[in-house]
Amino acid sequence: MAHPLARIIEQLKREPSRTGSIVITVFGDAIVPRGGSVWLGTLLEFFKALDIEAGVVRTAMSRLAADGWLEREKVGRNSFYRLVKKGRQTFDAATKHIYDPQASGWTGRFELLLIGNGEDRDASREALKNAGFGSPLPGVWVAPSGVPIPEEAASAIRLEVSAEDDSGRRLLSESWPLDRTADAYLKFMKTFEPLRGWIGRRAQLSDADAFTARILLIHHYRRVVLRDPLLPTALLPVDWPGRAARKLCGEIYRAVLPQAEKWLDHNGLNENGRLPAATGLAHRFGD
Repeated sequence: MAHPLARIIEQLKREPSRTGSIVITVFGDAIVPRGGSVWLGTLLEFFKALDIEAGVVRTAMSRLAADGWLEREKVGRNSFYRLVKKGRQTFDAATKHIYDPQASGWTGRFELLLIGNGEDRDASREALKNAGFGSPLPGVWVAPSGVPIPEEAASAIRLEVSAEDDSGRRLLSESWPLDRTADAYLKFMKTFEPLRGWIGRRAQLSDADAFTARILLIHHYRRVVLRDPLLPTALLPVDWPGRAARKLCGEIYRAVLPQAEKWLDHNGLNENGRLPAATGLAHRFGD
């Protein structure tokens, strides 16, 4: 295994278990573009590279199914999984946040949502976080005007406010922990910069290592970028690290993608046999 990748895996082992989160990354990044369904054995083969035992993976899959993220289909003794509607909707929204270039327009206005104390408040809160909204006060959420409002928050009271005056800018500064997000971007770059350098020296990756690198790259990156409101450049510090982190992620992703797809060609199975060819990957991390 490539040395920088081995260090990334060792770092992952020192963190609390994130097996379920990695499963969602695998589905969203690699399986949805290939039809959405995959054999459990394909996932178990991948997790071997992370030294995560089959029992741990099976437990994570059961929890994700119980929580409404995945559905299982049994064919004989084999299990096949796919994202259900909840999982697809969440990742469809996340896809734009992770892979698409940031919109350059800035109207000077923000969406302001007021969430009541109903039973769906917790679901609304998590969906709004994932959509890039910030919260300066309990029950109050804000995002640049034009950001799609998730279905879970459709009943919120919706206002539009200006951020051009001092009060508006204070609202922004109290809505997002930008310092923590910046630190997370810097940590991401410190973790993956050695891998970019290693690849840049034309060191050879196996197909399995390329797929592992791809999944761990997106797993780490999405944990940061989905908490980033992707504010317009005019509202960010000059040295904002989000731009450099996206550039780094895109370079590594494009470098490992062909071999990672080869690994799926040989190891990816669904209930009908080999996974179909991927769609939509060529535009990821485009400018």
